[in-house]
Amino acid sequence: MAQKRLERKEYLDKLIGFRDKQLIKVVTGVRRCGKSTLLEIYQDYLRANGVKEEQIVAINLEDFDFFALREPAALHRYIKERLVPGEMTYVFVDEIQHCTDFPSVIDSLYIRKNVDVYLTGSNAYMLSSEIATLISGRYVEIKMLPLSFREYVLTTGGNDNLGAKYRQYIQGSSFPYSLELKDNPSALHDYLEGVYHTIVVKDIAARKKISDTMMLESVTRFVFDSIGSQLSTKKIADTMTSSGRKIDVKTVERYLEGLMESFIIYQAKRYNIRGKQYLKTLEKYYVVDIGMRYMLLGTSGTDVGHFLENIVYLELLRRGYEVYIGKIDDLEVDFVARGNKGVQYIQVAASVRDENTLGRELASLQRISDNYPKVILTLDEDPEADYEGIRRINALDWLVGKAESN
Repeated sequence: MAQKRLERKEYLDKLIGFRDKQLIKVVTGVRRCGKSTLLEIYQDYLRANGVKEEQIVAINLEDFDFFALREPAALHRYIKERLVPGEMTYVFVDEIQHCTDFPSVIDSLYIRKNVDVYLTGSNAYMLSSEIATLISGRYVEIKMLPLSFREYVLTTGGNDNLGAKYRQYIQGSSFPYSLELKDNPSALHDYLEGVYHTIVVKDIAARKKISDTMMLESVTRFVFDSIGSQLSTKKIADTMTSSGRKIDVKTVERYLEGLMESFIIYQAKRYNIRGKQYLKTLEKYYVVDIGMRYMLLGTSGTDVGHFLENIVYLELLRRGYEVYIGKIDDLEVDFVARGNKGVQYIQVAASVRDENTLGRELASLQRISDNYPKVILTLDEDPEADYEGIRRINALDWLVGKAESN
């Protein structure tokens, strides 16, 4: 069965908005999140809007047909030979990090007239490395994630029975191709295992020159099992060492760096709300796909509240926020979200029907003296409530856009 092409409208609209602008468009995100499909859909959009076939140059550096183009001079020559004189040429290069000196090639294209460049990449290192400073200030990064809960719901028939769809969403996967396999758990497990091993064993181990892949996988499992919990590199190292796998803090840091660069985990730093300063210790980590966590760990450590927290964190990233863990005196706020619309303070809980739980979730928000929106997101299917300016909202309504938090 051919894979259904999901439009991913929010990302497509961003590409359309940047069309013909003097900026290199770079789509980044974890492997198999839909970057290549997005570029194909955008190319179809261009064709439907008057762009001729010869004006589109599309290269995938993971396709063996283009393997020779991983050498920068060959890639530059191939593209240059296909530029259309006097007309805009749209250049697409998938997985650009495979080209050894790609910034030099892209910079050379950037300074030419009538060249509009679009790239994808599956690791953040390509934009943070010293070599990428050559194109610094000349590109816009479009950060792509697997399917949001809203996108998942839209592909499965609309907003009916959100609770059941949410359970399917976290127990299945948010990777687009997983929709093709949702009725075949064994095939889905094999697919996610393949994606995981490609990222962890092939990509990260190769790029970071890690020989002990078993230790890398042990650290990955530990982080996957600890989503939503405060962690330090020392705690990870001590836990590994006490279980008989000796590892030092520097090695843990290198492993975490590799996992974050490949977008398989995300780090949320802590922020002192009262002191308005960023803190350097006890970050939290969130995984790009809860289904991959199920594949790796089964039901071990299943925590409904932490899973919801993970999904809310990723959704805030999708909506363009920078997201931190808030500290107010001796209490914690799950998320401080900072974006173009200002700041939001968000608590996440599976349920607050118990009065003690509700009081605990309210306590930290009540200590914040500014007037930015303060929200508790919960899976309780109760009417929305207001506690002296602190709103309680159903998390699934918020995730699909039926309820706004600001």
